[in-house]
Amino acid sequence: MTTATISKEFAFSASHQLTGLHEDHPCSRLHGHNYIIKVTITGEVVTPGFVIDYRELGWFKTYLDEQLDHRHLNDVIPGMNPTAENIAEFLLGIVQAILTDSPNVSGLAVSVSETPKTWATVTA
Repeated sequence: MTTATISKEFAFSASHQLTGLHEDHPCSRLHGHNYIIKVTITGEVVTPGFVIDYRELGWFKTYLDEQLDHRHLNDVIPGMNPTAENIAEFLLGIVQAILTDSPNVSGLAVSVSETPKTWATVTA
């Protein structure tokens, strides 16, 4: 049995405004990012040599495009302070719900980048 880790990147643009910060903190003001999302999947390599076929993640791109792209994250993910860490946790839950039927998958992670130099990763 061979175990491998694969990743696929996705992108969307959205605005947000963080709460709980001092009023002069730049993230407390309305602003936007070009988000990069990386889904990482660990599991047993199965026939024909995949952990999963990357095409099986097409639904995730559709979700990001239809639900988050060019939206205000405070409105579309209510009840959550949309930090990179919280967005990663939210998206991990969505990925987990879909991939629970893949018995060879043993680990999942979602990483969120708001800027070219910053990443937040949540794992399951």
